[in-house]
Amino acid sequence: MDLDPDACYRAIQTRDARFDGRLFVAVRTTGIYCRPVCPARTPKRENVTFHANAASAEAAGYRACLRCRPETSPQLGAWNGASNTVSRALRLIEAGALDANQDGGDVEALAERVGVGGRQLRRLFVQHLGASPLGVAQTRRVLLAKQLIHETDLPMAEVALAAGFGSVRRFNETFQQLYDRPPAALRRRKALAASTGETPAADAIALTLRYRPPYDWDGMLAFLAMRAIPGVEVVRDGVYRRTIALDGAVGTLAVRPIGDDRLGVAVRFPRPSALPRILARVRGVFDLSADPVQIGEVLSRDPDLAPMVAARPGLRVPGAWDGLELAVRAILGQQITVVAARKLAGDLVASHGEPLAPSWVEPGLTHAFPSAERLAAADLSGLKMPGARIRCLSAMARALADDPGLLAATAGLDETVRRLRGLPGIGEWTAQYIAMRQLREPDAFPAADVALMRALADGDGVRPTAEQLLARAEAWRPWRAYAALHLWASLGDAPAPRAAKVKRAA
Repeated sequence: MDLDPDACYRAIQTRDARFDGRLFVAVRTTGIYCRPVCPARTPKRENVTFHANAASAEAAGYRACLRCRPETSPQLGAWNGASNTVSRALRLIEAGALDANQDGGDVEALAERVGVGGRQLRRLFVQHLGASPLGVAQTRRVLLAKQLIHETDLPMAEVALAAGFGSVRRFNETFQQLYDRPPAALRRRKALAASTGETPAADAIALTLRYRPPYDWDGMLAFLAMRAIPGVEVVRDGVYRRTIALDGAVGTLAVRPIGDDRLGVAVRFPRPSALPRILARVRGVFDLSADPVQIGEVLSRDPDLAPMVAARPGLRVPGAWDGLELAVRAILGQQITVVAARKLAGDLVASHGEPLAPSWVEPGLTHAFPSAERLAAADLSGLKMPGARIRCLSAMARALADDPGLLAATAGLDETVRRLRGLPGIGEWTAQYIAMRQLREPDAFPAADVALMRALADGDGVRPTAEQLLARAEAWRPWRAYAALHLWASLGDAPAPRAAKVKRAA
């Protein structure tokens, strides 16, 4: 990512929050790198260099500032300007692909997953990010550990495990090397309850996740509430709660807004080592890496979209916790209303979901969504839905049981859609919808959606065809998914996205 040094220096002089997460300033005289909003005295121009991400600054030999805490900045910079291959690899790293406690956690395996060689991936990372894949992964571990030290009372051994370090010894050595002090010396206890006014459960890990404002929290919550699966998700009093399952273990999480630039996340899960993946999924569900200003600038060039963007400048694309769960939602939603699809999903969970242990049950949360293996082996004939849809659900579950990486961010949009369309009953609309919400493809666009056509009807009520809509959407690249959300929202309370009947999957 190219950075204009003069513009960057003006940003740190004025402590411009618009650049927070988009650049970091490294100070030669102190060996420290900071956020542009750091309250410390502005260093002299000749003593600073600028980096697009924290990993680049650390690769250059700088350590994170203890005052402005770079680990709490919005995670924006690493995605801007990166190639598709690097972006996909970053998603996998965020999900723990290079953590020491993950099987196959090496660069060659990561490169294979995104379809390039290890040497090529290293070259692309240095070119686009200024750091190697391992450097990016280590920075991510260190910054998460630093956040856990500051915001929780977890013992240091649990901090090391939760941040993705393979051993406490390695954890201690890394902090001693980077900060010239043991990790315990960095601890500044600050209970999350002081910021939120609420006290999380005693066994919960409570952290904050930052984003770049504005953020349409009400719109996000309304979207999720309308689709909340009974027993799995609950939206109440401005808080989103759900059950979560990873690697056979089950827990819960709760997400609420804190101020205008942070979300508070409380995680109850029996395996601390899963925390990085859980937080990565939370960021995906709530689209915290989006840059609404950049997206709005592109979409506002369209005269029809401009007033929609102005009315809801912080609109995000809601993600999904789990690929199978989202795929089931999309399949159930073909040709029926959101309410009807939600009920069917609840019936499926009640019959085939994993019941929570009594100690994990919370109001409204009783089951984890069934795993692919469990659903593939289940008899779904008792569900009140057409036989073709049941066969489609079973085929999707079997496909994911056989290939857990089917819905991982390992391929580009076109390849992902092609793979999904190869499954029984999955058409273009369903594949694009899954790519939009599960794979976090910002350019996914279900052009055959009835509501999208209705939102762009002319003064005489004539709607564009899917082909005409797709042609017009070329000007919205690479943010067509956000354009779709704005169009749905313009119709009021985001009506059910559904494929046109002529495009219905077989």
